[in-house]
Amino acid sequence: MATVTAHDTVGVLIVDDDPLVRAGLTMMLGGAPDIRVVAEAGDGAQALPLVERHAPDVVLMDIRMPVMDGLAATAALRARRGAPEVIVLTTFDADEHVLRALRAGAAGFLLKDTPPGEIVAAVRQVAQGLPVLSPAVTRRLIARVAGDDHDRRAQARQRLAVLNERERDVAVGVGQGRSNAEIGAVLHLSVPTIKTHVSSILTKLDLNNRVQIALLAHDAGLLDGAP
Repeated sequence: MATVTAHDTVGVLIVDDDPLVRAGLTMMLGGAPDIRVVAEAGDGAQALPLVERHAPDVVLMDIRMPVMDGLAATAALRARRGAPEVIVLTTFDADEHVLRALRAGAAGFLLKDTPPGEIVAAVRQVAQGLPVLSPAVTRRLIARVAGDDHDRRAQARQRLAVLNERERDVAVGVGQGRSNAEIGAVLHLSVPTIKTHVSSILTKLDLNNRVQIALLAHDAGLLDGAP
């Protein structure tokens, strides 16, 4: 979907099976003048029609819920045209479910005890098309919860085969947690050129964000031995 500019109001859907969590998040976000909670849902199945009705910019999605959990709901939402950005809410950061949500296209994750100001900032950030965690954080998560998977590595390498050599170099830089400026310095390219390559990578690989590029680069083994 189109990104939200700094002057737009960000519509948020809160999805959590705990009414107290929903109430707390609604109160917290309600204090921000540029954020509006458009609806609440108690599980993923309730969330899907509410997204159709209210067209939120951002969904705060709990992972563990009855009926339809946050993983299934995230995958269903991100497969839609004009999909909202999804921030996963979790109690544990070293969680295989978090990694699966990122693979499904979530823009990042937040711990439920994250300070209110940081949650508000994260909502604003993803509404502007930016992930709420760096690829470097994603790599640490991968290292803690993911083992080596030869099938996944082979599949990742096959997907990356559609990239040209320069795009592959940029993908490695993204996977290493480097900014566009840092990648440009390493490859002796301008920042606009790096941005163009990142956009091309996302399009060719049908990915949503830089976090997914980092995950795929890791899965393919391109980051082995990287600092």
